[in-house]
Amino acid sequence: MTPEVLDELTDARTRTLDLLAPLGDDALTAQHSPLMSPLVWDLAHIAHYEELWLVRELGVGAATEPRFDDVYDAFKHPRAERPSLDILDPAGARAFGAAVRERVAGAEIPPTGAARVDALLARDFVYRMVVRHEHQHVETMLATIQLMDDPTVPAGDGPGRRCARHGAVGDEVLVPAGPFVMGTSTDPWAYDNEGPAHAVELPAFLIDATPTTNARYAEFVDAGGYDDPAWWSAAGWKWRQEAALEHPQNWARRADGWRRRRYGRDEPLPALEPVQHVCWYEADAFARWAGKRLPTEAEWEKAASWDAASGDGVKRAVPWAAATAPADAHLYAALWHAGRRFGPDDVGAHPAGASPCGALDMLGGVWEWTSSEFSGHPGFASFPYREYSEVFFGDGYKVLRGGSWATHPSAVSTTFRNWDLPIRRQIFSGFRCARDA
Repeated sequence: MTPEVLDELTDARTRTLDLLAPLGDDALTAQHSPLMSPLVWDLAHIAHYEELWLVRELGVGAATEPRFDDVYDAFKHPRAERPSLDILDPAGARAFGAAVRERVAGAEIPPTGAARVDALLARDFVYRMVVRHEHQHVETMLATIQLMDDPTVPAGDGPGRRCARHGAVGDEVLVPAGPFVMGTSTDPWAYDNEGPAHAVELPAFLIDATPTTNARYAEFVDAGGYDDPAWWSAAGWKWRQEAALEHPQNWARRADGWRRRRYGRDEPLPALEPVQHVCWYEADAFARWAGKRLPTEAEWEKAASWDAASGDGVKRAVPWAAATAPADAHLYAALWHAGRRFGPDDVGAHPAGASPCGALDMLGGVWEWTSSEFSGHPGFASFPYREYSEVFFGDGYKVLRGGSWATHPSAVSTTFRNWDLPIRRQIFSGFRCARDA
């Protein structure tokens, strides 16, 4: 393991522990929603995953405790059941994580000659996978902390970055017809579902220059969008009624206008922030009301990554040109760690982060719902385990793209694919619309 990889593992653990440090044991062990695990389960699961892949799979050593393979397997027990399991307490989870890290940092990988081990070690793939996994769980824990609705929890200081120019809000950009390369076969740290790269032919389409804002979504609510089944799919209208949806999660209508709850704090709804905590059904209904539709994930990826002006076309791992400083683009996932705030900036606040077609905020604002079902790209092969992607194919999961303000930069790119059920709202999800040209 290189010093650079160890630094990334250390940075990920620092981020995790810093997030949880202000919380008492009661907050860490309670289940704040049946949709989420107790925070202490996530903390120990991170350590178990690291031990599984960087100790046991690489032949370094045996399991610390065999029963953890059951307790901390994310596929054996749904989240609602996890408080009843024999899980470690906060002190035990921290100690387990520290002990595993000590084993990893001092490990010497024994030569095995096994093709699987060689593939895991190639270009540090398995180490980067573990780093990404921890950062992904930090985002999950941020969603859990939001559901705590506790005003004593630190949630960043000061306002987010506000947009000095709002010309892009409400604009559309044209993505010309033609082929582009979807997915990747060259990113050594990409997950299995991101590949292989393959050509996709798309007709011309228009896509919103920015994600849908709170102000624009409020127009839909105020116009009776939640009361008119004409805007909803049959399944969406059924869910709207069953779940008694009336507006996005955490919104409340007051005499002085819309307000929201953010990490236990009541505040006016920021008009130009991207709308968050809407499920796929809500996003789809808004798009119909607006006379548009949700983009397919192929359309989203082309708008985010394809530079048709560069000869035969160049695929970008991030929307902005290489010469653009990432700090001035829209990838600001680490701002909360610096004490800024636990939330997105205004749409359009990062014009230097524009994609080749002119779309803004395609990485690092909110996860964006697409119209596509989650499935494998042509030629998909699962690696290193089926449970990361393949077991979710064809089971009603919708694809989200782009990463949110809570997503670490190491865990997102223009080919990264997230997915969830169309009823989910606790994630940091929003959307932008598209239409045929």
